Amino acid sequence: MKKNNIKKGIVLGILFIGPLLFYIFLTLGIYHYANLPILTDKVEDIKGSESFKDHFSVVSFLGKNTTRTKGGLFNLNEVIYKRYQKSLYFQSVLIIPEGAEEELEALKKKLKTYTDISNWKFVIMSDEEITTLFNSFKSPYKLNEDVGSEYVFIVDRELRLRGRKDDEDTATGRLYGYNMNSVADLRNKMKKDLGIIYYQLKKSLEKQKRRRREI
Repeated sequence: MKKNNIKKGIVLGILFIGPLLFYIFLTLGIYHYANLPILTDKVEDIKGSESFKDHFSVVSFLGKNTTRTKGGLFNLNEVIYKRYQKSLYFQSVLIIPEGAEEELEALKKKLKTYTDISNWKFVIMSDEEITTLFNSFKSPYKLNEDVGSEYVFIVDRELRLRGRKDDEDTATGRLYGYNMNSVADLRNKMKKDLGIIYYQLKKSLEKQKRRRREI
């Protein structure tokens, strides 16, 4: 009789503890992946009518030779832009050097044939302004001779650069930007990292709603 009671107690314990442990591990996992690290506390804002402030900005540097970055933009459109273009606060900011206006118009015309570019913000800046902006990210990357880059960045609503501190493919573990020429990089890293940011936003908005109901 005692043995049967012991067996029942063990079974009940497993049934109770099992889901509890699963919940704890799940919670820890969500906590870990729900906090996308801040790599640079304050980046330069863009000047003029556009701004990084109050947006989640995907920032790319096209350079003077837009044909060089055209393939990367196509990847960015397919993997990132189409997924997040209607998301709250989202914008895609494309930095273009002065003097590349004709190339830009040709690129915009091409883009319009296969995507809605209403949330693509094209910002023309001088070479010096672009260099200052790029350097403010404090990344290990360098602009190429066309004042462009194959890397695309995430800037949050408070002008902070987001990325990873535990990336397995970098020597330091820090991932400041995502190679837009790599579909795998965009899909397996950037897409997931933007998902984390929007998870944080969702939880924040839910918390605000609860507070308003309690008042």
